[in-house]
Amino acid sequence: MILRDRGASTITQLIAVVIFLVGIGTAAAKIVVPVTGSVIEVDTATLKSVLGSFEQAEDAIKTHDLDKVMVIYSPQYNYHGLKKDDIRKIWKDLFEEYQDIASTHLFTKMTKVGAGRDAVLEVTCTGHLWAKSKTSGLFVPIDSWHEEIHYLVLDDGAWRLRGNLGESPHVLPFGTAPHPLF
Repeated sequence: MILRDRGASTITQLIAVVIFLVGIGTAAAKIVVPVTGSVIEVDTATLKSVLGSFEQAEDAIKTHDLDKVMVIYSPQYNYHGLKKDDIRKIWKDLFEEYQDIASTHLFTKMTKVGAGRDAVLEVTCTGHLWAKSKTSGLFVPIDSWHEEIHYLVLDDGAWRLRGNLGESPHVLPFGTAPHPLF
């Protein structure tokens, strides 16, 4: 399935994303694949499987079930040197400090690279993660990202986050920050 809308400008798409993100409300997770402006180059079953993996992670986050959250991460997870155990500690700390954790994922491109056991999905995502602080009672941003590419691998019949591919740069380019959680 391929969805393309070449007529929409980048600015129009960014405005739509901002309006979407502002209008979502607090403490409600959203996983969206826009009908227009998205390039989905995988079959429907793969798309549904990826969405299902993210929905399961969101449900686990909602209930602070650390073991179930960690299911979305591949055993070989490596994101700029952060391993799965590092991510587990980050989520554990977030669960201790925050309640009502929620995120938004706007998937605008999904492409499969390679085949068989070597297949990798490249999923372009814009979104954010926010929560209510147990200390202050205020909703606070935890992370946000724009057109981050999530690399997923098939593991035990489900698509799992692999982290980044190839060697990680020692220094990230100016204006970029790592986004290891999603």
